[in-house]
Amino acid sequence: MQRDDLKRFLRGHRLAVQCSVTPEGAPQAAVVGFAVSDGLEIVFDTVDTTRKYRNLRADPRIALVIGWDDAITAQIEGIADFPEGRELQRLRECYFDAYPDGRDRLAWPGITHVRVRPQWVRYSDFTREPPLIVECATDQLT
Repeated sequence: MQRDDLKRFLRGHRLAVQCSVTPEGAPQAAVVGFAVSDGLEIVFDTVDTTRKYRNLRADPRIALVIGWDDAITAQIEGIADFPEGRELQRLRECYFDAYPDGRDRLAWPGITHVRVRPQWVRYSDFTREPPLIVECATDQLT
């Protein structure tokens, strides 16, 4: 799979199921709106008082499932972080391009943006004959 093909697929969707693990080891899932940077970083917003935020701070491993309502899906696994300064502004602009109302949420107390740097992807296209399934580290994408 080509890196640009994956970006195009991800940008064709607006929601992801975000899966992570609580500090106690329990699974956690939430639906998030996300955007994708040119560098294949995934960004979404959250509030720093939420359980999701606290869990990502405690254990930044994360999985995102995109396209679950279709015969084509991508499962992305990566590491979450909380950028600051120019990096934060760059990623916010990427997010605001996808979600202009995200600017309004900047007024909320504790709003922050999470960046996910994908490390592994499983892309499945069951509309093809035979189905296409690609699993690889993202650094192996061409």
